Amino acid sequence: MKKLHCLVGTGLLALLGLGAGAAMAQTWPAKPVRLIVPTPAGGSIDTIARAIAQKYTDAWQQLVIVDNRSGAGGTIGAGIVAKSAPDGYTLLINSTSQASSASLYRKLPFDALSDFAPVTQIISTYMMMVASPKVPIATVKELIALAKAQPGTLNFGSTGMGSSPHLVGELLRLETGIDVVHVPYKGDVLLQPALISGQIQFATLPPIAVLQHVRAGRMRALAVTGKVRVSTSPDVPTMAEAGVPNFEFTGWIGLFAPAGTPSDIQGRISAETIRLLGMPDIKERVPGWGGEAAGTTPEAFAARYRADIAKYARIIKEAKVPQVD
Repeated sequence: MKKLHCLVGTGLLALLGLGAGAAMAQTWPAKPVRLIVPTPAGGSIDTIARAIAQKYTDAWQQLVIVDNRSGAGGTIGAGIVAKSAPDGYTLLINSTSQASSASLYRKLPFDALSDFAPVTQIISTYMMMVASPKVPIATVKELIALAKAQPGTLNFGSTGMGSSPHLVGELLRLETGIDVVHVPYKGDVLLQPALISGQIQFATLPPIAVLQHVRAGRMRALAVTGKVRVSTSPDVPTMAEAGVPNFEFTGWIGLFAPAGTPSDIQGRISAETIRLLGMPDIKERVPGWGGEAAGTTPEAFAARYRADIAKYARIIKEAKVPQVD
């Protein structure tokens, strides 16, 4: 009898928990929502965050506050979200560096898989390889030839250890056998002047971070990392066309919530993201962000996230990228 009472009590608690979650989802959002950006203000992720935050504010009639918490390759901001209450009031917008962090860092303030609920992929992204105008190259082939003629002397910049720009550079080393030096920066805002001045010789960055400089002649576009050329830069070849066969690197920018966030709230955020990505003013801006609108279900984004954690673990291992403390 005692056991039966225990089972009944457990069942009642579970039902009460489900009821509380449903009630929370029905009233959400009842106060401002904080959107954590783990990179500096003015960068590519921050630009996207501010555009969608305004749309969420309009739709939900609650302020969505963009909160930049940069540092440690994005893990500081991600750690804040991982430790936040799973109530839908603290969200994270991040890139594929969220997936690579699982293999890159020896110790993290979170578990990349179990501490987050992937909510929706906002966009699918490609990258653009660019060179400093101070370097006498205009093509990827010329970059490779220069690197092979002067091993260990060319620097490539990234937005941090394990970031997409870093992993693209490591893939280039693996595919071509060149010896180049990685120089990490705390975001693309700090990397841009170093590239323009010739302090670093090349980098692979989101188009939103480089297109204005390419058009002004402050950087040279060498290639894009997707399968096909893009409408914003139709004259820029793909990496395969530029002489590196089978080279492709596509990423994403997406939204995460703390693990345990009610599925109804996740679904509402995903549905609203899909809706806003269809708005004319956002559709106009997406190509400039360096990608294509995605807007996925939580289940689809979770599957992509798990697959990318495994993929980047392989790249980091094969490229012998040292783990970060």
